[in-house]
Amino acid sequence: MPPSTGRSARCCPRGAGAARCCTSSSCSSSSCAAPSWASSTRRPSTSPTNATTTRKAWNASWTSHPDAANSGYASSLRIDWSQVQTAAKQVAPPAGGGATRVALLNFDDGEVQEWKARMPHTDASTVRLDHVGSDVTWDHLYPEWIDEEEHYGAPACPDLPEPKVAKEEEAYDVVAVKLPCGRAASWSKDVARLHLQLAAARLAAARAPRGGGGQAAHVLVVSRCFPTPNLFRCRDEVARHGDVWLYRPDVGDLTRKLELPVGSCKLAMPSKALGEHYASAAPQREAYATILHSEQLYACGAVTAARSIRMAGSGRDMVALVDETISARHRAALEAAGWKVRTIRRIRNPRASRDAYNEWNYSKFWLWTLTEYDRVIFLDADLLVQRPMEPLFAMPEVSATGNHGAYFNSGVMVVEPCNCTFRLLADHVGDIDSYNGGDQGYLNEVFSWWHRLPSHANYMKHFWEGDTEERAAAKRRVLAADPPIALAVHFVGLKPWFCFRDYDCNWNVPALRQFASDEAHARWWKVHDAMPRRLQGFCLLDERQKALLWWDVARAREANFSDAHWSVRIADPRRSICAGGDAEACREREIAGRRVEGNRITTSYAKLIDNF
Repeated sequence: MPPSTGRSARCCPRGAGAARCCTSSSCSSSSCAAPSWASSTRRPSTSPTNATTTRKAWNASWTSHPDAANSGYASSLRIDWSQVQTAAKQVAPPAGGGATRVALLNFDDGEVQEWKARMPHTDASTVRLDHVGSDVTWDHLYPEWIDEEEHYGAPACPDLPEPKVAKEEEAYDVVAVKLPCGRAASWSKDVARLHLQLAAARLAAARAPRGGGGQAAHVLVVSRCFPTPNLFRCRDEVARHGDVWLYRPDVGDLTRKLELPVGSCKLAMPSKALGEHYASAAPQREAYATILHSEQLYACGAVTAARSIRMAGSGRDMVALVDETISARHRAALEAAGWKVRTIRRIRNPRASRDAYNEWNYSKFWLWTLTEYDRVIFLDADLLVQRPMEPLFAMPEVSATGNHGAYFNSGVMVVEPCNCTFRLLADHVGDIDSYNGGDQGYLNEVFSWWHRLPSHANYMKHFWEGDTEERAAAKRRVLAADPPIALAVHFVGLKPWFCFRDYDCNWNVPALRQFASDEAHARWWKVHDAMPRRLQGFCLLDERQKALLWWDVARAREANFSDAHWSVRIADPRRSICAGGDAEACREREIAGRRVEGNRITTSYAKLIDNF
């Protein structure tokens, strides 16, 4: 799997059968008005309704026979021409008559001649594409940090050469591209592979009108590995035959995506757009969503997150996906908070240990089955919304903030639900690695072409060990700002509801001090206090956690930490309220000089750090 290239700490939030492949009706996208900074408005999807796809079960065969490592643009795949011919038959002849014009991209001379011999009814020609220099790496396209505020200059992306085609030759009916599929562990993060797909998309979108209406040219992909799913969407798939995919993209959708930066090397959405008014022609087709597969850990966070969304002024639907372990009492609380509760079946992470924090977090894939919505903003349950997040609905899948290295943080994501995307995700859990062992790493492999949102869309309550005092102070000002600056604050580390309300308990644990912010802590409790008292009852502390907190206070006092939070007199009324319903649950716990293993918040603080 790809190595970690980030700093020592990571900010990764914690967070079945496959559904049928979607049809155009189950994944259609209604139009909506884009904000002023967007170049055009969204248009309805025009996916073909008569798509007849020859499917075989997804399998891991391509991971067993990958192309040579670091092969660049070359592909050792031996083409099955019968598959190509079968797919090509799905392309209707041009409305104006004449031969079907085909652009061949990344095929060698022998393959070009083979194409012409087997399909003489097509007018096939090779398109020249200069290669990206070897000095451009994936990290150049997806850097760990960019200067969003442009204090030192505007961020820039490497130039990727465009296909060389004369204007009069742009009217292709089919763009065929052969993609490399090397490095079995991280084949999706390949500069040449991305470059070829973007070039094919540009050729398809440039198709001159020849009776095609709102659709681009067909795109025929030959590869062992599936194409980038948020560029060539499965809802636009016309046919699939082994190593050959045939798509008919919507030209408007494709054009808007090609206007995005080639990677996260630039913001896909200007920071100022976060504060602009967003008008939607179909607000009922947009929703917030969260997922809950641990009521003890995250029910309090979820009900508070719902309150924060409403306090920020949003009236959009809110959907909570809950698995079968969530009790009726907690489901009722979620509904009372405003969530529409939907039950899902757990999806197990095959690489997770039994009872590990990430054992069931592949259940997040069910987000893609919310097909009654065109756009969904996913929020982890440890998020607090401070300002309207509606402008994010204008962004395509997957839009997110950076995490570390080339990866995005899955705590806030814009996704486009589609059942066939769910199927793609569910069918590859056994053969795609995750850099952090969880859903975030897995989604970063599948959606390697992601779009960077401003950090204020998902502001981490996290202070890097390498932060200067000036940088740390700037972060604290963002967290304390009134009115708020950040759209949402992400509570990494121990959550506010796991602490006494008097201050952020991360201060008392050396390894967790990087997550401590009294400013953010106080903001969360302000929203908590605005909830009905019956919902506040889901945020009580059990006796074990109280004992752990007192233990941490004692250790911080012994160490005489200079911040002196350990000297604060605890006034939290929850300290004397029992969260359990029986005598054993209400028995005070004592921690005698050591941390209790097996506490329900985390097995150990060391694991908590490793998972971030």
